[in-house]
Amino acid sequence: MADLYDVLGVERDADQDNIKRAYRKLARELHPDVNPDVETQEKFKEITAAYEVLSDPQKRQNYDSGGGANFNNFGGGGFGFGDIMDAFFGGGGGNRGPRPRVRAGQDGLIRIEVDLAEACFGVERELNVESAVLCQTCNGSGCVDGTKPSTCQICKGRGETQQVTRSFIGQVMTSRPCANCQGLGSVISNPCRECAGDGRVRARQSVSVKIPPGVETGNRIKMTGSGEVGPGGGPAGDLYVEIVQTPHEFLLREGDDLHLQIAISFTSAALGTTLSIDSIDGKIEVLIKPGTQSGAIIPIRNKGVTHLRSGGRGDLLIHLQVDTPTKLKKEEELLLRNLAKLREETSGQFRLRKDDGGFFGKFRQTFGM
Repeated sequence: MADLYDVLGVERDADQDNIKRAYRKLARELHPDVNPDVETQEKFKEITAAYEVLSDPQKRQNYDSGGGANFNNFGGGGFGFGDIMDAFFGGGGGNRGPRPRVRAGQDGLIRIEVDLAEACFGVERELNVESAVLCQTCNGSGCVDGTKPSTCQICKGRGETQQVTRSFIGQVMTSRPCANCQGLGSVISNPCRECAGDGRVRARQSVSVKIPPGVETGNRIKMTGSGEVGPGGGPAGDLYVEIVQTPHEFLLREGDDLHLQIAISFTSAALGTTLSIDSIDGKIEVLIKPGTQSGAIIPIRNKGVTHLRSGGRGDLLIHLQVDTPTKLKKEEELLLRNLAKLREETSGQFRLRKDDGGFFGKFRQTFGM
């Protein structure tokens, strides 16, 4: 059996408008009155059967969950001529009823910046968000106190109006949302002065969000029920807080590890020393062993970023660069020449070594070092 989405030429996440639009286009091309050959008629039945399933939320859900679809049911099972006309001409062949006045609100998205320490250890923020909130004057009803919506006199509460038109296949009855009540089936004659009948108003509100340890740029925190209140005082949507981590002046984050590049003198590298460096945990002592080479990496365990879900922390990796002096005093030059003699080092002496490449090359490009 062919995939129903492929039959209509739509993606699996296509909404109802796209599905209807795709069916209309194919129906105009394949309708028997336009292309009467047998093969085209079979294709028309196939796309119509596909539309029968995908235009019905319950049938579509059953199909997506593996329940399948019966392609031999064309013309029966509740899919009538009016449903075809609904997709083919943009109208409706049956009364679908009015839209609900109380509807769910939309979700919201807000981006906030956190520094590296806040991303590592977590933080709680107070956000000022402008959103749609429940109208306190009418408590979401949209009506002046003591009144309520009345039945629309144009559509008689159906939420839609019907019109008969002629086409190449005869008379067709089409239905459209009622312009007087916007498809709601009722009108508010005495709207609330505060919200103008919408049941909600726009206002700034303070929202507290807890940012967990270990977040990074792109992570989103879902705050259920903190989005916009729906029309008619309907349930609020959700608020999504998207994290943007600002760059640190010296520390570079890669996953949950941190990288720090420092330069030391060649005497410190040769003789060894102890350094006091700044980290996100404050000052820490780092031991430089005698004979440390330029490009060496010293790992400091559990001094990186907190793992988001599993606890524990990454590492702090210290990349060492040995500075060579560019100018020497006469006394310094003499000492170095004597040292070279003691070590039996001659001018122009060298040895080959492989380029370590990897992360350090990217790190150096990032920091321009």
